[in-house]
Amino acid sequence: MTAAAIAGRLAKLDTCAVSDALESLGLDGAALGIHSVSVAKPVAGRVVTMELTEYAGIPAPRHLGTAAIDAAEPGDVIVVANAGRAQVSGWGGVLSAGAVTKGVAAVVTDGGVRDVDQASGYQLPVYAAGVVPQTARGRVIERTWNQPVTVAGVEVAPGDYVLADGSGVVFVPAGRAEEVLGAAERIAAKEELMAARALAGEPMVEVMGHDYESMLNGDTK
Repeated sequence: MTAAAIAGRLAKLDTCAVSDALESLGLDGAALGIHSVSVAKPVAGRVVTMELTEYAGIPAPRHLGTAAIDAAEPGDVIVVANAGRAQVSGWGGVLSAGAVTKGVAAVVTDGGVRDVDQASGYQLPVYAAGVVPQTARGRVIERTWNQPVTVAGVEVAPGDYVLADGSGVVFVPAGRAEEVLGAAERIAAKEELMAARALAGEPMVEVMGHDYESMLNGDTK
């Protein structure tokens, strides 16, 4: 299956169904503490990574994020590993301008960002752990890009997939993507039927019966 096809199927799901599917397969994927800070727009795409580290007085060879943007393809999502530094910006307005020009679908970080009004003006979804006005200069620099990183405790590799919406952010390993999608689609179908029964007025004790807690059982097969 092509990357575009995987991203397309992922975009039809929500993070809750995908998180449940990941758990049913024994995988970690929910990146907790990250939420939408610009346009409220769900996004699914392939990951391009970058990792930041604290500035130690040695100038970086380039400004953070520039290599990731230049390498990104339309529909990619730039994922910034900032070690949970919610009060330290690892993304800003000029980077957002470059990202939308390249067709980047979104930016996700476990750290802080700034210039969110500018990102919203560009209709660029940004998911972050915090919003701050201060610059990254003199605080953090890029350590690596296009290498495996850890984001909010989740291991993420370039080429993996990410889904972000109003409930949060989940990462899907590329090598398990079809398996995760299949499980998530089955879970979503079950919950859609349950919601329809609830909307039809069935008693909730019957809609969410004794087997609800074990609903994920069998979804890995």
